[in-house]
Amino acid sequence: MTTPPFTTPQPTTPQPSTPQPSTPQPSTPQTSSPRTVWIGTYPEAGAGTPAGLGEGIWRVALGALGVALPGPTAAGPVLAATTPAPSFLATHPGGRVLYAVGEQAAGTVTAFAAGPDGRLGALAVVSSGGADPCHLLLAPDMRTLYVTNYSSGSVGVLPLDVDGSFARATIAAGGPVQVLTHSGSGPDADRQEAPHAHSAAFAPGGAHLLVADLGTDELRRYRIAIDGRLTPDGIAATLPPGTGPRHLAVRTSPTTEVDRPDGVIYLVGELDVTVRVLRWDGESATATLIQTLPACGSSPRDHPADLPEPDSDRHTVVPERGDAATVVPERGDAASVVPEAADAASVVPVPVPSSAAAPTVSLPAHVVLGADRLLVSVRGADVLAEFEVDPRTGLLAPVAEVPAGGSWPRHFAVVDGVPLVANQHSDTITALHRPTAPTGPTTLTAPVGSASIPIPAPACVVPAI
Repeated sequence: MTTPPFTTPQPTTPQPSTPQPSTPQPSTPQTSSPRTVWIGTYPEAGAGTPAGLGEGIWRVALGALGVALPGPTAAGPVLAATTPAPSFLATHPGGRVLYAVGEQAAGTVTAFAAGPDGRLGALAVVSSGGADPCHLLLAPDMRTLYVTNYSSGSVGVLPLDVDGSFARATIAAGGPVQVLTHSGSGPDADRQEAPHAHSAAFAPGGAHLLVADLGTDELRRYRIAIDGRLTPDGIAATLPPGTGPRHLAVRTSPTTEVDRPDGVIYLVGELDVTVRVLRWDGESATATLIQTLPACGSSPRDHPADLPEPDSDRHTVVPERGDAATVVPERGDAASVVPEAADAASVVPVPVPSSAAAPTVSLPAHVVLGADRLLVSVRGADVLAEFEVDPRTGLLAPVAEVPAGGSWPRHFAVVDGVPLVANQHSDTITALHRPTAPTGPTTLTAPVGSASIPIPAPACVVPAI
């Protein structure tokens, strides 16, 4: 019996009880389909460098990546829109609208309309409400877009119309109708001098928005109103000092109460190079650490002319590509990541990198949860780490570490079972094919040469719906 390819489960966040608006369908056929992906990029010199020098959003047909799917195969990548530093994207389920951040000091969010020729036209550009927006999250009812601003540590609320365009209130405000800030810091003086909101996700049940704050080592918690606005509601979890929370994935337990759903949260620690598993308690709306694993065991590759850019803090001392400055080692405290005592019996503590270790540029980035697997991209080591998910407890077991097929895998998406990796520094998008096997489990394999195509400084991959 063969193992099926990596599949992402259907969302379990319950829909609001109010009637849902229907999304108007375009009058002309769209070229966007599950066989097409959008690629967001950085300026070619890297994050934190001057934007607006020709970078933009690319459209790529999966056939160009060697992915065997039914239907016509389009030509190679097409620059669909030129726009400053579109480092993170989100798609509206109607397929007509694509959202992109403009990762700059004066942050922006742009709503694009996808035309019948696959090109993108800007519907409107608004402020993100802060500096260096780096993540977008669309509400389940498709009426609110949440943007996290890394450098200012804030979260913005952007109401949407039924068709996915910015609502009148958003246009009138010129940006978010709410901007929520935070305070605090962490032990890493270079990376944690202030709050740095890196991403957001809906807690199990959908009543709260969780924000991963790399600067304060916290999961910030906000209660969501029926109109999508947010009310600060404390801290859902405080992580060990120096964790540097970056991205997270959420699984809702199918057997819990509808009004108090439990679940599991998988959290990437960028600074201490870990993956943490937290148990979500629906009644208290808090998350408890139950497992900590190294994000990968592979050593960082030699990047003599390809050192990491200032990355998510946009002002770190880690050198830009080609800079001969000394790389600062990552922080971590093995003693601080031991699971809670109540769960110690079910967890084997695993050592994590310490500040006394040799300098490293391994930085875990993005995480995707599938039906029975968790994938994590790790920059520096340049791998996708694969973990098996225990269906009963949600705990993880390492399975494999697969070369990402390029340098600095910042982001990836799993499309029709195939991981598509944005290798930022090698300027490639790579498809990692999963083979079938006559017996036993299968894992990802290293890509072949034909599985990569050139895209300048790719930073984000999202499927066109």
